[in-house]
Amino acid sequence: MLFGNEMKKVFLAGVGAVASTVEMGQKVIDKLVEKGELTIQQGKILNEELKHNFENNKKDLKKGAVKEGINILDDIEKLSKDEIKKLKNKLVDLEKKSE
Repeated sequence: MLFGNEMKKVFLAGVGAVASTVEMGQKVIDKLVEKGELTIQQGKILNEELKHNFENNKKDLKKGAVKEGINILDDIEKLSKDEIKKLKNKLVDLEKKSE
């Protein structure tokens, strides 16, 4: 009878251990899922911030390009006939390379 009682205790201890392991495993899985969801949310927020920053930078670049473009046109107007001829030749060469 003592052997049967001890076997029962061992069996119940094993069942308890399995149940505890399952509970702990579920808690770990739940925490990992929660952290993963947080990471996804943080990634979405970061992505939105990057898009916003990109749009702002793009606007600034366009403003700068327009400003610089105007300066380039002003500089072109100051070129001599010889310099304009060289510029035209350079533009023709660039056009040929792009074809």
